[in-house]
Amino acid sequence: MLEDPTHAAAPFDHAQADIILRSSDNIDFREVKDGLAVIPVTEDSKTLDALLRFCYPCTLADDPNLEVLNDAKDVLEAARKYSLDVIEKKARKAIVNPKILEVEPLRCFAIAHRGQLREETQLAAKSTLTQPLIPSWFQEIELVTATDLLSLLTYHKKCGEAVYALKLDISWITSHYGSSQGCSWLSGQYRGTDGLGNPCLNNCGCVSRNAPKYKLFNDVSPQWWENFMEETFTALRDKPCKETVKASAEETVQTVKARNCHVCSTKITEGMRDFVDLLTRKIEETVSQIELELDF
Repeated sequence: MLEDPTHAAAPFDHAQADIILRSSDNIDFREVKDGLAVIPVTEDSKTLDALLRFCYPCTLADDPNLEVLNDAKDVLEAARKYSLDVIEKKARKAIVNPKILEVEPLRCFAIAHRGQLREETQLAAKSTLTQPLIPSWFQEIELVTATDLLSLLTYHKKCGEAVYALKLDISWITSHYGSSQGCSWLSGQYRGTDGLGNPCLNNCGCVSRNAPKYKLFNDVSPQWWENFMEETFTALRDKPCKETVKASAEETVQTVKARNCHVCSTKITEGMRDFVDLLTRKIEETVSQIELELDF
């Protein structure tokens, strides 16, 4: 037996309403119009509430908060159905809200591409770089075809390979620092004296005993720097994004400080912060040159 409809909350509860929009979950939204009517709609009450709040003057109802992806998706579909262009633009913006993208980039990608939203799809694709190359199951996966998913994975792989290649030519690092003085935190050296008491440069205990691969202006390089570069770029191949760099840098800083090296420990935090900014910019520059090959 069909239950009696319940009333929506204010301001959609006019006692003298002459039109009622009845949601799919049997909630009545009472509106003042010309002519008495009850109009059933396929949208549920949450979606209908959001649509009407966007339509109401701000003095009567605030715009709804679309910080949940499902809400933004439902409002987008309804806005398109009823040709509500202004509301559609707000829903499109909500789908690529950074708060949502950071948590559910794959779902955002699927929804945006299904809606033929080119700009939002490209932004969501870039945000998926924070995820592993091979994704796990996600809601809305049924919205994308095998071809769509292959295009996304190909884009991801190209970005990872392009960023990984940055370690093969580190001239972008030496260009940034200019000289050994510009990156003294990477020297692994300190001023001391030799056995005769003469001033000289000595190596700290962090200096690599093997031939360094990532030395900059000196013939030596701290082992922790060598490890950082190898581990970071290996991780970037899978997740070519700033979050990967930040996580690796934080781990390196903690490792170096735990060693209590009187040369490296005092400089590592500030020096690594500057390098993270440099590498992040380089990643952004590299990824921006990779095209997402996807039909719309």
